[in-house]
This record gives sequence, C-alpha cells and structure tokens, in this order.
Amino acid sequence: MTVSLDEMLNDINDLVSLPGVFVRVNQMVNDPQCSMSKVAEVISQDPGLTMRLLRIANSPAYGISKEIDSVKKAVTVIGTERVRDIALATSAVETFDGIPNDLVSMEDFWMHSIYCAIIAKYLASQIKLTNPDALFVAGLLHDIGQLVLFKELPGLSRNTLEYVLDDTEGIELHLVEQEFMGFDHAEVGSALAENWHLTPMLIETIGAHHDITKANKYKQESAIVKIANSLAVMSELNSSNIEETDAPVLKANDWETAGLSPDVTEQALDHAHTTYKEVQKLLIAAE
Repeated sequence: MTVSLDEMLNDINDLVSLPGVFVRVNQMVNDPQCSMSKVAEVISQDPGLTMRLLRIANSPAYGISKEIDSVKKAVTVIGTERVRDIALATSAVETFDGIPNDLVSMEDFWMHSIYCAIIAKYLASQIKLTNPDALFVAGLLHDIGQLVLFKELPGLSRNTLEYVLDDTEGIELHLVEQEFMGFDHAEVGSALAENWHLTPMLIETIGAHHDITKANKYKQESAIVKIANSLAVMSELNSSNIEETDAPVLKANDWETAGLSPDVTEQALDHAHTTYKEVQKLLIAAE
C-alpha cells in the first residue's frame, strides 16, 4: 500500500487541531496592529491555559525573575511572542495526548520530546539566540509527525519500527520511513506545523531536524534541534558517549552550523537531567 503525503494530510484537521484560543492568539501575535492587552484578554478567556501559562512563566526553568501573577503581566514582562511559545508548548501536549495509539508509549514519546526541548533551549541560550523559548518549542514538537503516522498509517509505522529494532547497523527511523512510505515523520510534522500556521522557524526546524540541508533560512536553528535530538537520546539512556547509544550521528558540520562545539555536550546533558522532572511536571501535569 502506498499513500501520498498530501492524501494523508487531507483530513489532518479532523485528526489534530490546536485549541481555538491558541489559534486566535497565534493570529494576533502575527498581527503588528494587535495590542498586548488584546492578546492577554483572549488568553484569559481560557482558565486552563491561563493556569498553565502562569505556572510555567513563574517556574525556575524559565528563569523569569519577576513574579508573574496575571496574563496581562506575563505579556507585558516577557512579550507576546514568548507567551505565544509557552501557550503553544502546553496546547500541543494537550492536543496530542488525545491521540490513542498502541505503537509507542506516550510517556516515552514525551520524555524524549521534553529532553530535546530542554537541550535545544539550553544550546540556544549558549549562543545567545534572541528567543530560546522558540527553540524549546521546536525541540518539543520535532517528532510530532511520528504521532500523525502512528494514527494514520499504523501498519506501515509498525513495519518501520520493527525494521529499525531488527537492524543491527543502527539505521535511522526516518530513512526507513522514506523507504517504506516515500516520506518521513519530519516532513509530516513540518506539513502539520504549516497547516497550523506556526512560525516559519518551527515549520523549517521540524522538517530539517534530521537533515539540515533541507533548511533554508533557519539552518542554525535546525542544526540546534538536530543536535538536541541526539543529545536527548543520550539523556534518556543516561550516557555521555553518543557511540554507546542509538542516537543519530552528529557531523562536524552540524556543530559548526549551530555555532557550537561538542564540548558543550556534558553541560547540556547535566542541565537536562537536573531540569527534566520540573519541566515534565509543568507540561504533562499542568492541569
């Protein structure tokens, strides 16, 4: 059985759609004529999102020194884009937790995704990118295409996973997906992000997190997410040696494009291990 990416994504809105409040906030943030107070007013209409946003904004993991006690203050202190990024992170976890599948443990999926998010934000901070939270979201969502495939193409997804598990040479999942399906989870995730009207950076980094040559404007950010993806696997296995894991191999060009050195690996892993439980609690148990 073969299926095109376009065919699979035709009914994507019926499969997964972000909460209406986030969709409105995303549109407003992209509108230069929209005021901060209007953004805060829309978010405040959703008590659950408001609670999650304030909890995360006040957590040590986000490093905001001032106490944030209202959405209006959050928008004023940390800006609409950062608020939008935090809202997206919590909305995406909530959205995808509603998709049942028997191919992978959701606990394991989010463990990897959260590790990737933490590390991507840490790496972005090391090179002083202007909005590290955006890289947090990119890391969190980098594998969302997998969940779409698990739901829409469970048979082929199972075949790819079994092939990877049986392979003794460490072939990467996305390469097997391309062979079996004609596309991979990175392409699916990128198409979903575009369908959701997420930022161009997120669309591109999700699509290029295995192959940064696919990135155009956001090569550095894509390289950061690629590196974070590999280090996340190492974090899950509690290993500091990539060769002892099945983590995707990193090339010298990946580090150069990111503006980083492999020497940052140990510090990034330490940060991930010390931060994970807190961030996991904020995102997964935010209700």
